[in-house]
Amino acid sequence: MIKAINYWSFPGGLDGTKDVKEAIIEAKQLGYEGIELSFGDRGTLSPYSSKKEIKAIIKTAEKVKVKLSSLAAGFYWNYNFASENIKARKNAVALTKKYIDTAYLLGIDKILVIPGAVDIFFNPEAGIIAYDEVNNRSILALEQLLPYAEEKKVTICLENVWNKYLSMSVMEMKSFVDYFGSSYLGVYLDVGNVIPFGYPEQWIRILGNRIKAVHFKDFKREAGNGGMTGFVDLLQGDVNWPEVVRALKENKYSGPVTAEMIPPYRHYPEVRLKVTSLAMDRILKGC
Repeated sequence: MIKAINYWSFPGGLDGTKDVKEAIIEAKQLGYEGIELSFGDRGTLSPYSSKKEIKAIIKTAEKVKVKLSSLAAGFYWNYNFASENIKARKNAVALTKKYIDTAYLLGIDKILVIPGAVDIFFNPEAGIIAYDEVNNRSILALEQLLPYAEEKKVTICLENVWNKYLSMSVMEMKSFVDYFGSSYLGVYLDVGNVIPFGYPEQWIRILGNRIKAVHFKDFKREAGNGGMTGFVDLLQGDVNWPEVVRALKENKYSGPVTAEMIPPYRHYPEVRLKVTSLAMDRILKGC
């Protein structure tokens, strides 16, 4: 497994002001083997990033020997595949193609995708969309995108997020992925996001080789899923880390395990990055 850190975990990462090359260098210094970069409609990596900028990122990663292990995006909360607005749905597909293009240019073979949302827990004004409509529209979007992803050899990895869709039932996630029958569609399992609804080790064993990427986060179950306050440092929550690692090894999983630690500490945020690196070292040793 590749021990990686998400770009958003760095100070300035969430707002896209952190220099990508600096983040790569710091990831190496902190003991990470890989880094998950971030793509958006603005910021450091976007549809407007030049090939020169992308080559400079690749060169830095090669120089310090850090793998560009995956690419994430947060724009799906604003560009929902299942939006009631047809123009917004088309924009979501178009931006995802740009996302795939950027991954291809970076030599990254997997991207994080949110398949659609019934509602947005942190933005009540976004409204509520009928579950069956979310399902139908998400299928339509992925049917448009998968041929393009296959052409670029970039795997679309559906993350289990708090969107009230494909997030509470591992059997539904499994069936949804299998429906498409494509080796370029898989699951981006976030172990912390599972905790309010179930047990990540069960998801891992049931999904098997459908899992293409993994987020390491920890969560206190008593906080429920009403907000972000339940997310804590690794080893402080209710994730059964020995069992999670055991299940990943049973699956012979060898992809990235990426810590997504947001937001950073208010003071001395670099400490959280180091603490996370040490915690991952212990977690990945297993029992």
